[in-house]
Amino acid sequence: MAKKSKQAAGTPAIAALTAAGVAFTTHAYEHDPAHPSYGEEAAQALGVSPAQVFKTLVADVDGVLTVAVVPVSGSLDLKALAAAVGGKRAAMADPAAAERTTGYVRGGISPLGQRRPLPTVLDASASAHATICCSAGRRGLEIELSPADLAALTGATVAPIARP
Repeated sequence: MAKKSKQAAGTPAIAALTAAGVAFTTHAYEHDPAHPSYGEEAAQALGVSPAQVFKTLVADVDGVLTVAVVPVSGSLDLKALAAAVGGKRAAMADPAAAERTTGYVRGGISPLGQRRPLPTVLDASASAHATICCSAGRRGLEIELSPADLAALTGATVAPIARP
């Protein structure tokens, strides 16, 4: 069942999960703007393996903005992402375009509740976990849910798109 706190209420990602009736848990922590990695900061704050915390990246695949959800312990393989969506070339999207299109700020982009839903690919390693964490739509706020629920709600393709 969903757990909410005052700080957790109000993001489009949480609203989407609530509307879908999906079980999830929110985890809030004090974000340190000086931390070099949003994802590693989240893993440390939550006390979980970086392999279980997933970052949301926006890439441009053949002119189409595409979301990649990969563990913070690895990096995105752009060729694998392009192949997963039937494309030829992928590059990281312009950060301003990613923010404008998703409605979230960098470091707080969630794969859920985006302003305009984008094609999404979830790294296959997510299936190894009962639950994974990803951004709830704000720096310092994560949601924990099953990888199957995340894939279903985002219409994600599940494919090996991360490198260790």
